Amino acid sequence: MMTAMSTNEQKRIHPHKFTLWVGIGSICMMFAGLTSAYIVKRNQSNWLEFDLPVSFWYSSFVILLSSVFMHLSVKSFKAREISRYKMFITLTASLGLVFALLQWIGFTALGNHGIQLLGQGSNPAASFLVVIVCLHLLHVAGGVIALLVMLIKAYSSRSKNYSSVSIEVVSTYWHFVDVLWIYLFIFLNWIK
Repeated sequence: MMTAMSTNEQKRIHPHKFTLWVGIGSICMMFAGLTSAYIVKRNQSNWLEFDLPVSFWYSSFVILLSSVFMHLSVKSFKAREISRYKMFITLTASLGLVFALLQWIGFTALGNHGIQLLGQGSNPAASFLVVIVCLHLLHVAGGVIALLVMLIKAYSSRSKNYSSVSIEVVSTYWHFVDVLWIYLFIFLNWIK
């Protein structure tokens, strides 16, 4: 009887992981709504066609690379190779910041090419781009903050917790924002 109960408990999803998946579902619904509105709105006569800046391409590579480092950080943590874990988690967080910088450079390039992004004189196409990309950046920022918390814990001499739940939750979220960006990037490039 005791074995059956412990097997049942092992099959349960951790509450933090469950909460993350509920959040991911909500975020997916939000972006599904935004991309659906984008499709409807782009059929209007005042829709401006323009290519995404090249820095968005570079940012896509950066976020994919960051997911590789995130995977390696989880693998290192589980193997208790803490110095490698610290290195990979640092690289992941750094690439998250580089991703945000490249996005900023992209918006600056659009502005320099005369595309009014927001406000009076802006075009719905540019405004949709800003809203969609900035909402994604907000989620990336949340991921970077979580990564920084994990990094602080890794360098803290007081904390010696070897439970992998926290790093698995952060990893799942980070891979999610990566996949979400790839979806958005493909959508914004080829749904015109």
